[in-house]
Amino acid sequence: MADERDLQEAVARFVRAFGLHQPDQTPCGRPVPVSEAHALGELARDGALRQSDLAQRLRLEKSTTSRLVTQLINRGWAERTPAPGDGRGVLVQLTPTGRNAAEQLATARAARFAAILDRVPDAERASVLRALEILTEATDDP
Repeated sequence: MADERDLQEAVARFVRAFGLHQPDQTPCGRPVPVSEAHALGELARDGALRQSDLAQRLRLEKSTTSRLVTQLINRGWAERTPAPGDGRGVLVQLTPTGRNAAEQLATARAARFAAILDRVPDAERASVLRALEILTEATDDP
């Protein structure tokens, strides 16, 4: 029980320290909901995505992703188009304004991570990254 409690407390401290508990602001201090920032990042990296693929990447339900995409559209950051060859499929892509927002977020994110990494001793960096990979794998459903 102590190990589980220690992990729970360590994760909670990290979430708060990193700012993940603030739903309307990214950890890098931008006034954008974290879910929207993640969606922008995925769309900026790979261009147009099927809405269902975006849902899978973000690990969100399809209905939640649909609402998220609608929020991006309302901001002028994204647009939906029919998927070629699939009458029911929907593609989501960034608008020029959305690409600009994604670039600003990427710049702020890079600066935040660089500052954090600078405070991690060189000899510990590989261990920190590996620990994050292990935690991510452990949270995946079998």
